[in-house]
Amino acid sequence: MKDPYEVLGINKNATDDEVKTAYRELARKYHPDNYANNPLSDLASDKMREINEAYDQVMNSRKHKSSGGAQGQSYGGGSSNFSDIRSLISGGRLDDAQELLDGVPIERRDAEWYFLNGSVLYRRGYYDEAYTSMATACRMNPAEPEYRAAFNQMQKSRGGFGSGYRGANTGYYNNNGTSACDCCSSMICADCCCEMMGGDLISCC
Repeated sequence: MKDPYEVLGINKNATDDEVKTAYRELARKYHPDNYANNPLSDLASDKMREINEAYDQVMNSRKHKSSGGAQGQSYGGGSSNFSDIRSLISGGRLDDAQELLDGVPIERRDAEWYFLNGSVLYRRGYYDEAYTSMATACRMNPAEPEYRAAFNQMQKSRGGFGSGYRGANTGYYNNNGTSACDCCSSMICADCCCEMMGGDLISCC
């Protein structure tokens, strides 16, 4: 494999933020959606895979050095495989977070990926898809309390969604909409998800 810093177009003295910025720019450029029905789609996919591998190699190497060689966990209680995406979610940059999530190859989508994907979908209002993604995270790693807590909260609030949730392909509320209670339930659940990501949707709670 090529030098990962060369793949990302940065030098070895680059800061973590510079590494992440370079990765995001390349991910936007070579994102699979940009090459749909394009003869260059295969080349773009290979390039995206190379970029992902380079980024992982650089960040894992830095984590290894900073922790003195200790191996962290891949979920919220330890080190994260998607710390840059978590930062984007915490900062409310949901479109950027979703773009990076979508760029992760299917074979690399672990429990944390589904948890973060569910968090982004929920905050964007796609409740049904968020529920499915969060359930997958819990199924893949049932021992992780961060995923279970978010999923349990979604289960409690899911009954409040009724038939008024917004689907990914519709962009509007179905049937007769939601009641004030439905909205409250949804907001409380969203606040819980936000707090898990370091944010706070409802400051008084």
